[in-house]
Amino acid sequence: MDKNQIREVIAKRAALELKDGDVVNLGIGLPTLVPNFLPAGVKVTLQSENGLLGMGPEPAKGEENLDYTNAGGGYITCFPGASCFDSSMSFSIIRGNHVDVTILGALETDEKGNLANWMIPGKKTPGMGGAMDLIVGAKKVILAMEHTAKGSHKILKECKLPLTAKGEVDMIITEMGVMEVTPEGLLLTELHSDFTLEEIQAATGAKLIVSEKLTKMKN
Repeated sequence: MDKNQIREVIAKRAALELKDGDVVNLGIGLPTLVPNFLPAGVKVTLQSENGLLGMGPEPAKGEENLDYTNAGGGYITCFPGASCFDSSMSFSIIRGNHVDVTILGALETDEKGNLANWMIPGKKTPGMGGAMDLIVGAKKVILAMEHTAKGSHKILKECKLPLTAKGEVDMIITEMGVMEVTPEGLLLTELHSDFTLEEIQAATGAKLIVSEKLTKMKN
């Protein structure tokens, strides 16, 4: 699979986790592709931590409204009925457990459900942003991420980078498969047909527990 195919596989599978009526917050990058693949009949309300509920898709080139951006600074549109508010209200929504699902990327994650997604020591960073609050405040935390980075493990026994949050990740979706975080470790529930069990284990820095009900990865 090339880069675009990998991103599409991940985004399509992540979209299947969303239910009609969910309030959803998407991280920057790959997670923003998820709404493009929502199943028929499923409508969600997108929340942006910079103060928006009812976020729409990216506008056509030349039709950008300078007043409407997402948390990453990208131009967006708004659906009818959308509401704008200040950051304190936005984070009250997040911290008040009103976000059903957040889908984020990761630099690293591990078998304990820890997440590191905001900095690499020695590199400049704009800050953690709202990820720390989202991971703790959302009812379900899904990581939509490439399985490895230039061949190096991103899914580890224990994160090495500075953590964003501890023990809050519920599910990991990559181009290779779907893993659920359990008290016993990472439970592999779905495997993409392009890969074998041996290949996904070799690409993972933690021991995978293979579900007795392991299935082909949904799409």
